[in-house]
Amino acid sequence: MSDHSMPAQVPDARGYYGEYGGRFVPETLMPALDELTESFQSALADPDFMGRYEHLQATYVGRPTPITYAAQLSKTLGGAQIYLKREDLAHTGAHKINNALGQALLAERMGKRRVIAETGAGQHGVASATAAALLGLDCHVYMGSVDIARQRPNVFRMKLLGAEVIPVESGSKTLKDAINEAIRDWVANVEDTFYLLGSALGPHPYPLIVRTFQSVIGIEARQQMLDEVGQLPDVCIACVGGGSNAIGLFHAFRDDDAVDLIGVEAGGLGIPSGEHAARFADPNLGRPGVLHGTRSFVLQDADGQIRETHSVSAGLDYASVGPEHAYLRDMERAFYTTATDEEALAAFQTLCRQEGIIPALESSHAVAEAIKRAPTMPKDAIILVNLSGRGDKDLDTVIHEIGEDA
Repeated sequence: MSDHSMPAQVPDARGYYGEYGGRFVPETLMPALDELTESFQSALADPDFMGRYEHLQATYVGRPTPITYAAQLSKTLGGAQIYLKREDLAHTGAHKINNALGQALLAERMGKRRVIAETGAGQHGVASATAAALLGLDCHVYMGSVDIARQRPNVFRMKLLGAEVIPVESGSKTLKDAINEAIRDWVANVEDTFYLLGSALGPHPYPLIVRTFQSVIGIEARQQMLDEVGQLPDVCIACVGGGSNAIGLFHAFRDDDAVDLIGVEAGGLGIPSGEHAARFADPNLGRPGVLHGTRSFVLQDADGQIRETHSVSAGLDYASVGPEHAYLRDMERAFYTTATDEEALAAFQTLCRQEGIIPALESSHAVAEAIKRAPTMPKDAIILVNLSGRGDKDLDTVIHEIGEDA
């Protein structure tokens, strides 16, 4: 059981989660963010909008996604029982479609026929392209050229779905730089363009919008645990890049004081190496700062310049984290740890062999934490892992890392 004070309802009216969040954007974007906030709140109160969203979640996305008992893995580890929330079984193969569909419907409601998005692992890009195709919207996806090289199947999927994939060659050529270019596009075309942001970050109201549309993960999982297992989990675990799948899982358990919430950052080559994307775990590089319109924990050098990051997982390879995660960590309502590339790759192979499930490399970081933690817990304890996506997209990376004779 966690020892913490219950956090306040967040964000406040200005989009702050304690000292984190807010809006740090050019003046030209402020009217667009005000319009987005008003339209979002109006849509939430509109039974027709929410009814259409929930209907598509059921008939197009395939919700609810199931919970799977990882029987072999639990038996092998000899401790806590492990359950998997199967977001990998959602249409497009990841949780990203929950938010992409909601925001695409919002774009349509606001009369914005052109949508732009950024993507790292490609899952948000595929989800955005899918939702745009469904609703007949014009879709443009910014993606770093390094990520394009390691996520080729998803690049092809986006193109098949009718989206334009725009390579980004600046900076580290990964997610951070893709967001930079998407924001530049939005500033230049704000009158007719909707920025479909994929993670629980960016200026207010984006972290709130993403949490709202992703909260279906935790709402379903909490009820499924009660109905199918007869109790809530002792621990919920999710990987954290920007943090959309984690905040989607954590939110429904936020008031369940006995449920520990564990986020897993990308430990890369290890914290001492400096080659990682662990914003909370490295006291030399991770501290509060502003990136992409919001205040949160950011990896930065002594001069405040944003550090380049490393992870074997493109979706976790980002220098900041959603502001609500920084707040939950401060309040000790959620706790954050890391898994290295090596640990994530080992967990990837373990879940393939023991459960017949190929997880995304992002999700493999959460599985790695469950593998570490389960043997230390009693056999009647329960761990719930959010399997945020499937790993087909990662096979080229895995072959490169461990060879074809795995």
